[in-house]
Amino acid sequence: MLRKLLQPCRKKGSDIYHHIPQLSNSNYHLFSSTLRQLFSPPFQTPCSVFQSGLVCMTLEKKNMAGRILLLLLCMNAVSFIVNAVPQTCPADLGGKCAEDDDWEGEFFPGIPKIKYEGTSSKNPLAYKWYNAEEEILGKKMKDWLRFSVAFWHTFRGTGADPFGAPTKYWPWEDGTNSIAMAKRRMRANFEFINKLGVDRWCFHDRDIAPDGKTLEEANANLDEVVALAKELQGDKIRPLWGTAQLFMHPRYMHGGATSSEVGVYAYAAAQVKKAMEVTHYLGGENYVFWGGREGYQSLLNTDMERELDHLARFLEAAVAYKKKIGFNGTLLIEPKPQEPTKHQYDWDAATTANFLRKYGLLGEFKLNIECNHATLSGHSCHHDLETARINGLLGNIDANTGDPQIGWDTDQFMTDIGEATMVMLSVIRNGGLAPGGFNFDAKLRRESTDVEDLFIAHISGMDTLARGLRNAAKLIEDGSLVELVRKRYSSFDTEIGAEIEAGKADFEMLEKLAKEWGEPKVASAKQELAEMIFQSAL
Repeated sequence: MLRKLLQPCRKKGSDIYHHIPQLSNSNYHLFSSTLRQLFSPPFQTPCSVFQSGLVCMTLEKKNMAGRILLLLLCMNAVSFIVNAVPQTCPADLGGKCAEDDDWEGEFFPGIPKIKYEGTSSKNPLAYKWYNAEEEILGKKMKDWLRFSVAFWHTFRGTGADPFGAPTKYWPWEDGTNSIAMAKRRMRANFEFINKLGVDRWCFHDRDIAPDGKTLEEANANLDEVVALAKELQGDKIRPLWGTAQLFMHPRYMHGGATSSEVGVYAYAAAQVKKAMEVTHYLGGENYVFWGGREGYQSLLNTDMERELDHLARFLEAAVAYKKKIGFNGTLLIEPKPQEPTKHQYDWDAATTANFLRKYGLLGEFKLNIECNHATLSGHSCHHDLETARINGLLGNIDANTGDPQIGWDTDQFMTDIGEATMVMLSVIRNGGLAPGGFNFDAKLRRESTDVEDLFIAHISGMDTLARGLRNAAKLIEDGSLVELVRKRYSSFDTEIGAEIEAGKADFEMLEKLAKEWGEPKVASAKQELAEMIFQSAL
């Protein structure tokens, strides 16, 4: 049986594309590349070889008649290639043509279930450091790390950026934003999760199901896809968290909870209500608020105090509804300094902790720290994790990193062993993350376009954090770094130090001691030794 070719016709700025029959990925790119070169200066006309050995002849004369002749020859060749294959519909039909989510066979044929093979393995489709059942400091690695696949980057990432069109055309995609296509993606998601060997995933509502013309239609779409997700999850897989996408639709241009329009505020509340319901229905362990548009572009036209008050009222309502429906998951706020807004209100862990403290919400929320967001705010990931931890707010980690040479949120998979080790030191000091975990809010690079790259990227990210866990455990068991820090503050392990830390030492007492002791001696901080000890564990 002829394998279904799922690459759709795509609108590329010329109506000719609407009449091109269905092509394989490679043939589609060859054909579209030829068209671009035919009608763009300096009108190079390379020979492109299509399926079945048919050849688009090279035309040396650079005149329009020759270019049109070559185009006709190419289209004629294409018609032979796809003679027996039914056409797919354009991507802009809003799902009116994809009828079902049928898919024959596996989504990832040739990719086995990923197994642990140890550090000597050269197999790119195997774990070298992550051994799920191995115990580290009295807890299994899978329980320390609690890995989760992020649906949006893994299955909705296209490779597009502000300067270029999509580069990823996965075989199962048909170019529509239909319910049928959403269901097909969901099946691919769970095959991926099972082959990767993890048991958690996370999602935005509009990533897993298409929006609707009305709120009622959007909710119905979401219900239909979530019903399938519930079936595919079985008893072992569940969402690490769910959330509502309150940043992409034009209605959220001024924000959701901080919008200047009361109608938008109400719509955002309704969307969060539904997203929280489906997260609860799927057995989700957490619910996340990422306020990408909750901020401002200019203070000249912004009532910041009023917007912050509105945001607090919105979160209070979310807490109340969580309790009303019996959702026992943790509510998480994900800080980010800017992008897409000039200034986002939950700038970093400290700013968000202060916001929660001001509005009496400290006991109701924890933080989802994203490493790339921490660096965008001028901190290290370790800094924001420690800030959250010492405030009792560390709830989850978006496992990614940024490029120090690039000033935006690049969402790369973490591969720096030193950074991963510091991250895991915070996690161990926190006693773990449960019911939170690590979700890979990370995407393939634009130039990585093979299906197996999805697996390689996740394997690399999981191995990096597993190696960081092993290193952190080594540092803790060795004790040298802990002892160095203890000695640095040993002057407070005295009677007067205890009184200071208990709040019993007033200024008069301290002045008397300062006069009695004279000029204090200041010891070395031993930073280089601390760095040496740390590096020795890597």
